Amino acid sequence: MKTKMTNFRWVICSLLFFATTVNYLDRQVLSLTYKDFIAPVFGWSDDDYGTITGIFSIVYALGNLFAGKFIDWLGTKKGYLWAIFIWSLGACMHAACGVGSSALNAIGFVGMMGMTTSVWLFLACRSVLAIGEAGNFPAAIKVTAEYFPKKDRAFATSIFNAGSSVGALAAPLSIPLIAKFWGWEMAFIIIGALGFLWMGFWMWLYKKPEANGMVNEAELSYIQSDESEIEKTPADDAAKGPKISYLKAFSLRQTWSLVLGRFLTDGVWWFFLFWTPSYLSDQFGYKTSDGMGMALIFALYAIVTVLSIYLCKIPTFLVDKRGMNPYEGRMIAMFIFACLPLFALGSQPLGVYSAWYPAILIGIACAGHQAWSANIFSVVGDMFPKSTIGTLTGIAQFAAGCGSFIVNKGAGKLFTYAGEQGEAFAFLGYTGKPAGYMIVFCYCAVAYLIGWLCMKSLVPKYKKVEL
Repeated sequence: MKTKMTNFRWVICSLLFFATTVNYLDRQVLSLTYKDFIAPVFGWSDDDYGTITGIFSIVYALGNLFAGKFIDWLGTKKGYLWAIFIWSLGACMHAACGVGSSALNAIGFVGMMGMTTSVWLFLACRSVLAIGEAGNFPAAIKVTAEYFPKKDRAFATSIFNAGSSVGALAAPLSIPLIAKFWGWEMAFIIIGALGFLWMGFWMWLYKKPEANGMVNEAELSYIQSDESEIEKTPADDAAKGPKISYLKAFSLRQTWSLVLGRFLTDGVWWFFLFWTPSYLSDQFGYKTSDGMGMALIFALYAIVTVLSIYLCKIPTFLVDKRGMNPYEGRMIAMFIFACLPLFALGSQPLGVYSAWYPAILIGIACAGHQAWSANIFSVVGDMFPKSTIGTLTGIAQFAAGCGSFIVNKGAGKLFTYAGEQGEAFAFLGYTGKPAGYMIVFCYCAVAYLIGWLCMKSLVPKYKKVEL
């Protein structure tokens, strides 16, 4: 009698999903409290906010450059625990910025480099948050490669990556209300504490599949179904398998394909993540704590969550039903995903009729990003040995953070300048800050098609990296 296969890999996937949800909740607290709760207290401008989000991105990028190697060296279990501990601590630290700013100002510290004390303190806390959060995706991608065969990795990645959408979905329904009734400080503390809770479940449930008593032989055979006998041996363990140096990695076209694919596109997601609440407030007057403001952001991320999961079934369909190799099917699907951000071009023109149009169109564009992101993560597992996945994912995340820094810092400066210039600043029929938003939306619309062309040019056909 054939043994029924267990499905413990999906329990592990659910843990990755919840970690990513907490990850995005923690980074969303600032964007949902900035305009209506924090800026009025500290007198921040869009340029100040752009500096804070931009520095977060660049520290996150630098953290990713080393987080991958850290995860490869320490292993997924311990590495993930350290990552979520650090980012949860950093999230809670934000709550002390108000008291800290008052104390430093009282002793005569007034900031430097044109930035106030409060900006410096938030920069410090965001940096701790960023360093910890840098470990999330290298660890999650490595776990996915350990627990899923190649044909299922994009779908599994889309499941846990949907945690970013769910985190963004839950954030507008919880964070503004916590800030409204208990203060913005408590929003950082309550949301930050969720990470410490997750750590307990991870310590209890995670082991490598071959050592996990909750994974039977049938499921283990399925997990390893598309791997060679060499890859099944203990030599491929994170601590013993082949490593890759940065010099070797950057000599490969496959690495540059991942780097450009992330550098050109991730800033789009982070722009919408950090600036959409401010956009709705600037353009339509809806505060994050208003019912309409919460409804718009909730609807936006509901579209992202549902649509991105269904989109990520396309590569599996192409591989299973059409017989394509994983890379070929993934690249065809990614071209489809790259076209969806073009919908963002309609946000400003249709926004004159209702704020619902930008919310829906941005939701479609972000769903395209999430599907794109899930598949570009899976490309790492397709092309590189398991023991190098953390390192390569870290490099790709570094590139993504650099791109995000440019977009977010640039957006902050652009919006401040456009607001100051008013009617004198014009673009495609819009003036002032609306013109600034239109400029950024145009970039967001075409970034993925440019990224896809770069990836396809560098790696036109699948080729496994051998070390």
